[in-house]
Amino acid sequence: MCGAAASATTAPAILVYGDSLSAAYGIPQSKGWVTLLDERLKQRSSNYTVVNASISGETSAGGAARIDKTLAASKASIVIVELGANDGLRGLPVEQMKKNLTAIVQASKREGARVILVGMQLPPNYGVPYINTFRAAFRDVALDERVAFVPFLLEGLDKREQFQADGLHPTAAAQPILLDNVWRKLSAMVVLPPR
Repeated sequence: MCGAAASATTAPAILVYGDSLSAAYGIPQSKGWVTLLDERLKQRSSNYTVVNASISGETSAGGAARIDKTLAASKASIVIVELGANDGLRGLPVEQMKKNLTAIVQASKREGARVILVGMQLPPNYGVPYINTFRAAFRDVALDERVAFVPFLLEGLDKREQFQADGLHPTAAAQPILLDNVWRKLSAMVVLPPR
């Protein structure tokens, strides 16, 4: 009886572990896709809580350095890893990014969490060899670690007006598209009450 009562009060957590694309950079926090995810879960009478531990400017190395502490604080049952864009924009070694992402995924799995790895792509001006290697890195980590994979967070954003002035960060109006891209994988993981 105690166990049932305890589990009823401990809502499972979904940890979003990302960079500015998940931290609602340049738009109101309430309009970001992570807040929209929280709202969607509430609309479906879900008892999941959403913890956003995303930091603008974060690299995969920064994420790897703080993952253990973040997992301990969040007690997440699902971890959405959305890191790597800043590695790419800075031209950092892809092999090192893969090691960092693998470390984050493995740490999450050790804590019993299911993981969704979110992929990223770079603009063509970074050169074909680098952008191809970069894009493939996310798929490789997801396959190696056997975790769910969203190939590209910004899939479907193909108009200039869907981005802020910097050309990198989606507008508030584009955030529901980001949510839907993640939701396609997440919906199979969350246990929702019958509608």
